Amino acid sequence: MSEDLVRMLRLGAGSDRNSNNTDRSPHSASTSPNHADRTPNDAGSSQGQTGSGLDQADRSPDQAGYGLDHADRSPDHADHSPDHADHSPDHADHSLDQADRGSKDADRNSNHTARSPDHPNPEPVIELRQLCREYPATPPVRALRDVELTVRRGDHLAVVGPSGSGKSTLLAVLGLLDRPTSGSYSLDGVETVDLSDGERTALRGQRIGFVFQSFHLLAHRSARENVELAEVHGGGGGRRGRSRRALAALEQVGLGHRADFLPSRLSGGERQRVAVARALMGQPALLLCDEPTGNLDSANTEALLDLFDDLREQGVTLLVITHDDVVSRRAARRVRIADGVLTEELAEVGG
Repeated sequence: MSEDLVRMLRLGAGSDRNSNNTDRSPHSASTSPNHADRTPNDAGSSQGQTGSGLDQADRSPDQAGYGLDHADRSPDHADHSPDHADHSPDHADHSLDQADRGSKDADRNSNHTARSPDHPNPEPVIELRQLCREYPATPPVRALRDVELTVRRGDHLAVVGPSGSGKSTLLAVLGLLDRPTSGSYSLDGVETVDLSDGERTALRGQRIGFVFQSFHLLAHRSARENVELAEVHGGGGGRRGRSRRALAALEQVGLGHRADFLPSRLSGGERQRVAVARALMGQPALLLCDEPTGNLDSANTEALLDLFDDLREQGVTLLVITHDDVVSRRAARRVRIADGVLTEELAEVGG
């Protein structure tokens, strides 16, 4: 599932899995192998502008969705000539006013408060109302059926269910990688259903951090540089202070002392922490995690779940897709999905 979603982010970010993709059935949703392995050079070639390591600070929102998703690049494609280093700031943000964004981000950051007696009912980050996703077939395939879900700031929600139950579709819709057939989806107070592709891409880059089962770190870049890539490809932040912000994100996940280490010198648990730090760059409203412990042993799984507890205490909102009962029991809330229907269960917190 993670690899399909990474492919969606890498190949479909600019066009938001364009209208030609909207009605594909789940069985044909994966991109063909020839397109799935396309390098970032192929993705940007229509503009005649290839990537430039960490110096491409000012990308447009349509390029922002690549985010983590250049992480599949081989070392041969990662470092490009410094001659292409700086794109004009005029290309920066087409969908949202740059000046507006600063104030919106500041307001959003001030609201990153965990649930407490002083904040008994934080504002919703996710609101789904009568949300459906249907694929044309004979008979039609209803991947999501009248889903109702509210996730408030500071919640830690686990979504569990068997293969084919609709988890991937739900994650794609929540990550603004796919559009619902009907219903409403509000993300951090913004109704997303009628947004343009560019607006959805910009909103995704600003409000959502992704963590996958695979770490997707560039082997020849340090932990700090891998975290910096979230801003390089995701937009926002600017070059000034980027290294400092990346170090702060690493310190947030307990890896400040490993900032200059290459991934090859990190354990599996430490690599996943780097991936979490990268997702936290820009202080997103929502952390979407797809089987984040799938490649970890029991000790590193426990350490990552402790980190999730800490992040929730800091007001981070987490939604975790998992098959692992140990992972789901650590969430404050748990919902089960079966045949596209969501049902909330009583979570065994700390169990």
